[in-house]
Amino acid sequence: MSSERIDKETLRLLMDGRLPDEEVKRLQRLHPKDDERFWIYLEILQERVSWDEKILMRISDHLYIVRAGSGKRVVKCDCGQEFGDYRVNWKLYSLVKLRTTLEEFAEIYQPAESAPDPNHVEMREFLCPGCYRQLAVEVALPGDPFLFEFLPDLDTFYRDWMGRPLDDEVEFRDMTTDVTREWSRQGT
Repeated sequence: MSSERIDKETLRLLMDGRLPDEEVKRLQRLHPKDDERFWIYLEILQERVSWDEKILMRISDHLYIVRAGSGKRVVKCDCGQEFGDYRVNWKLYSLVKLRTTLEEFAEIYQPAESAPDPNHVEMREFLCPGCYRQLAVEVALPGDPFLFEFLPDLDTFYRDWMGRPLDDEVEFRDMTTDVTREWSRQGT
């Protein structure tokens, strides 16, 4: 079965939410997806940022895993701010606005009665230290570690799924506790 190839402009319109709903549904139903779509997607993302480091994967609206100038794989914001190794929760290197009162929750929740009970949870807003853009929000129990939402196995994805292995395979594991352990040793 041959797959229909999606041209770059159509993919750009899809990414921007500017395609008619019926066309979006048609594209969603295509099977199999064309082999080049991911690479065209990365091309479009790369054109939209001001820096040159190669994007390996988008992880949220404004965050990417890139191959930094040092050759390491890091998380990077649209603005160019780097958050360190992609295997460490990027939130450790963000600014955090903490909301802990009903008044603070009411600024977000409308009507205020729909807000969670501040005796049980806190709201964490994660901001980029470079551009101050809000990158994520969590509602969690006080003292809970930051949620690490997405840790892709890049090497398996590129090698086994995309058929284009990366030339610098790294150990796939969550390294967040390594960082926090080192901080505790340093007393920071």
